[in-house]
Amino acid sequence: MNKPRVVLADDHSIVAEGLARILETEVDLVRTVADGRSLLEAVTELEPDMVITDLTMPGLNGVEAAKRILGDQPRVKIIVLTMHADVKFAEAAFRAGVHGYVVKGGGSSELVAAIKDVQRGKHYLTPRVTEEPLAFFVERVRASNRTEDLTVRQREVLQLIAEGASLKGIAQALGISPKTAEAHRYAIMKELDLHTTAELTRYAVRCGIVSAE
Repeated sequence: MNKPRVVLADDHSIVAEGLARILETEVDLVRTVADGRSLLEAVTELEPDMVITDLTMPGLNGVEAAKRILGDQPRVKIIVLTMHADVKFAEAAFRAGVHGYVVKGGGSSELVAAIKDVQRGKHYLTPRVTEEPLAFFVERVRASNRTEDLTVRQREVLQLIAEGASLKGIAQALGISPKTAEAHRYAIMKELDLHTTAELTRYAVRCGIVSAE
């Protein structure tokens, strides 16, 4: 089996460098990036076979990046490599369509096993998350997908709100006016029946859009 061409996304440079060394005999690492938007650009430019991505990255999280990648290039295999062992994060990732979920600290052998399984067309879920059989877990999570009831732009705004960005900051990050950013915030609150920034932030954490840390 040929080595998969891989784009790696992790906002911690030391972690990314360590992963690159670990994987050098297993994959053809074509680029390493530090945030979700750079990941989208790299996938568009390089058309890799596989993406290995962290979940909590600034500006655009790994779940949202996965949705966009698979929307444009459904053949790309995506493995999430994260410190989050909470099942809600794994559920959010599999709802987005990822193929593997590995928790950091599980050892390099587990990540290599996940890469091989996913390359063969299988799914991989670390046993650190759930004791459910993998097939049942994936089927249940996919069946519960509500597409989050928000538009792509609304999910972007929600993440930035939860990260503490002001309306002005959101507008600058997304290339929209503060008035439009405020309209999106209002629409999100209405859709989710939430009424404060704190409630929006708790919702984002609960859904795995941002980390509580």
